Amino acid sequence: MVLTNIPSDRSGSGRPAASRTPCSHKPRCPGAEEADRESACTVASFPEQGWSLLCNGVVVFDDTGELLPDGRVVPPRRPTDMLGLG
Repeated sequence: MVLTNIPSDRSGSGRPAASRTPCSHKPRCPGAEEADRESACTVASFPEQGWSLLCNGVVVFDDTGELLPDGRVVPPRRPTDMLGLG
């Protein structure tokens, strides 16, 4: 998957600008390493593609999976997974 329309930094690292820019929201949104990272504000939404970019640099997918700014993948957490029914 190629993520498009994400502002990148000018340093050539290819990392989204949101992952290196401190959140300007009041109160501050949680960082990408915090447990409640999904509650950060959405800065770009692509529902037709099934993903959104949060201000902390996390990409969240409709299936509840996540892509962290450092490239780590958080697998989907579906309700059936939590109930042990899957």
